[in-house]
Amino acid sequence: MFTMIDQSSMIASVGPISDLEVDLLVLPTWVDDDLSDFPGLIEASGGALQSARMRGEWSGKAYTSCFVDLNLSGWRASRLLLIGAGDSVISTGQVRRLATTATLIGRSRRVSSLAFCLRGQLDNAEAGQAAAEGLTLGEFDGGTYKTEGDKRTLQEFIVNSGQGKDGELESAVKRGRLLGECSNEARTLANEPGNSLTPTIFAKRAHSLAEGTNLGVEVLGPTEMEELGLGMLLGVARGSAESPRLIVMHHRPKGAPKAPVLGLVGKGITFDSGGISLKPAESMERMKDDMAGGAAVLCAMRAIDQLHVPIHVIGIVPASENLPGGRAIKPGDVLKSAAGKTVEIINTDAEGRLVLGDALWYAKRCGATHLVDVATLTGGCIVALGTITSGLFGSPGVWVDAVKRAAEVAGDQVWQLPVFDEYRRQIDSEIADVKNAAGREASAITAAMFLKVFAGDTPWAHLDIAGTAWIDEARPYQAKGPSGVAVRTLVELACASETWA
Repeated sequence: MFTMIDQSSMIASVGPISDLEVDLLVLPTWVDDDLSDFPGLIEASGGALQSARMRGEWSGKAYTSCFVDLNLSGWRASRLLLIGAGDSVISTGQVRRLATTATLIGRSRRVSSLAFCLRGQLDNAEAGQAAAEGLTLGEFDGGTYKTEGDKRTLQEFIVNSGQGKDGELESAVKRGRLLGECSNEARTLANEPGNSLTPTIFAKRAHSLAEGTNLGVEVLGPTEMEELGLGMLLGVARGSAESPRLIVMHHRPKGAPKAPVLGLVGKGITFDSGGISLKPAESMERMKDDMAGGAAVLCAMRAIDQLHVPIHVIGIVPASENLPGGRAIKPGDVLKSAAGKTVEIINTDAEGRLVLGDALWYAKRCGATHLVDVATLTGGCIVALGTITSGLFGSPGVWVDAVKRAAEVAGDQVWQLPVFDEYRRQIDSEIADVKNAAGREASAITAAMFLKVFAGDTPWAHLDIAGTAWIDEARPYQAKGPSGVAVRTLVELACASETWA
């Protein structure tokens, strides 16, 4: 039976914070905040808050923290943590990040129970969901294979609001908890070493993710791929002793309309050496996360099922290794895609677009009317946008706008880059229909243009998460390692189908 990695409990609470019996009471605070909306709190600190203000420890500046003991009668929490929000306008995105910060700090202080209190003028349900997501995201632990180290101590979370309806907040917290858990599961998959997550094992993990749900899972092996003509996916896999898999998930609820059918496609390269066009040795160990897009799709599918999204959603992950070998594809080779297009191989390290091209074709074959692909695709996107923002490409504009709105709600930062027709000539081949790489100039865009060839006239969006799938330096609100980016965006997009269908 599938179990999420987080074992702690999370509940919603409506009422005065003085009644919360926890190790750590967490309040967002801002510059010039006087905590007047919590009568008696200043006094409950026994002068500690006033002293912290005088020393500059309680400033309200973004992500600063201030600890004080609560040692007077009438307050059941042991300690208070103030986390700076900056100005007095708190968004749902800030709530999510502040909640993650709270969990990370709580874990470092080895507290066993934590209550996060909602403040500001936000919608109670939206803020409660964001808080639950953030608290859960803070639980991710990347030290899976460590045999020694501190064990997790946080056992209980409370999301508290001083007003509102219990049922409304409870529902929002459950939704946020689910989205946070599925994001963490995607992070766990992306963190797996290549020897522990081969294409075959990746397919088994998909079956595990589907346990306890109504998701249908189908896994295609090399024989089925040959019959379908998935020449690009098979070509990428040729250099490896590990055979490829095409993982297909269906969320098909009873009464779902014939259209729309949302097709989610995620790159599933479980290790990318670059193939014959071998990558530099420096940081190659990170290439275990080249399946982060695939992980995002599979984990989003689980959340989509659990949230009872009313439309048919298909999740497809082309899973393979990209390794050099005696049978590996070479620069100058020509592959034939399932769509019938011939592709000249310029660079074997431009393999992600090859497997995605065949997968996009298969998604359309399964009936997808709208497409989104997610991939750690290009270094060019990192050059353009760094590690803060994912690249967004696609057409038509109304579909790209829908994906952009979903990302904004989900808290994933994206920036749209162009797919003008003029870029298409850069991937023209003299020997085949198209070539898989066009050099450094506009490399993220030309990679997207390659995918557009296989999306055809179907509404399509491409998320390049090469810079955002992994965090090299920890942030106050984000641990070092895999980020789980795009999971919540895909779920939000599916949930908002009435706005784009």
